[in-house]
Amino acid sequence: MNNLCIGLVALVWSASIFSAGPPAKMSQEQFDALMNEVSNWGRWGDKDQLGTLNIITAEKKIAAASLVKEGDSVSLALPLNTVSDQVNQKPFEHESFIFGGAEMEELGIDPKDAAQAAGDVYKIDYHGFGHSHLDGINHFAYKGKMYNGYRFDNQNGQGFSNLGIENIATNGVFTRGVLVDMPVFLGEKYLEPGVAITSEDLDAWEKASGIKVSAGDVLLVRTGRWQRVREKGQWNFVGKAAGMHASVATWLKERDVAAIGCDGVSDVMPSGVGVRVNPLHELVIVGMGMPIFDNLDLEELSRMAKLKDRSTFLFVAAPLKVVGGTGSPLNPIAVF
Repeated sequence: MNNLCIGLVALVWSASIFSAGPPAKMSQEQFDALMNEVSNWGRWGDKDQLGTLNIITAEKKIAAASLVKEGDSVSLALPLNTVSDQVNQKPFEHESFIFGGAEMEELGIDPKDAAQAAGDVYKIDYHGFGHSHLDGINHFAYKGKMYNGYRFDNQNGQGFSNLGIENIATNGVFTRGVLVDMPVFLGEKYLEPGVAITSEDLDAWEKASGIKVSAGDVLLVRTGRWQRVREKGQWNFVGKAAGMHASVATWLKERDVAAIGCDGVSDVMPSGVGVRVNPLHELVIVGMGMPIFDNLDLEELSRMAKLKDRSTFLFVAAPLKVVGGTGSPLNPIAVF
């Protein structure tokens, strides 16, 4: 369906149903029931290390590859940010250096005759709200248990014995990506902080676009976060952010989505679920075994999707192969 038709449907939808109010409240009892409802524990065996990425079959990968028509690609990662602010409280540290001098002399080489080369030292604490990254399925636990019932057993700071990010890194993520560009759908520049996206909103987007989110997809939801930053500057994102309501976990389970991502952190904040800051993270990571892409830059992807009048593409991502790691900074790519 073309963008004009989507826009006409969106006008009716936004005027009649979409709510910019706070997220619906969910009790702790309802949260616990939902955790059981969406659980994938044991679905792929007691020793499973991949969770919902098991859904990405060879056939799904082949079909995703066929989406590449022009060969245009878009990075979905923010530049690693070295500047501290209220969102980026853990700045990326980068030191570059030139090889030579004493090292060459130790090898018996006159530095003047040596090849010229340079290197870098990187330091990053990437979880949080400032850097594009992938949350592994050992990033969260609930009541002492990770996905599939594994113990939350950080081994003296040396990583986890199960569900480490190396399991995802072995084959990476290669599948169909689907962009739900909620501001474009609603005819807005961005969603205001605190707006909750519900299953009904995703259903409406599907109806307008003619696209059905299907098994093995990576679902990317744009809230327009970076457009708002450009226009109004940074704000207390942890206190108030647009995103999906925790109840969307049921919708994701029904669609058998492989992974989700957002220009925020997928969760609406405040969440409406008691003291739980990121309940959708808990439900999909712990209950479903689903990795999450946080803090993506979806602005160029939004422009590309509008230009090509399509919201599906090949999605490729490869985390660092860190044994026992809880996630990874990375540079996901969308290819059209």
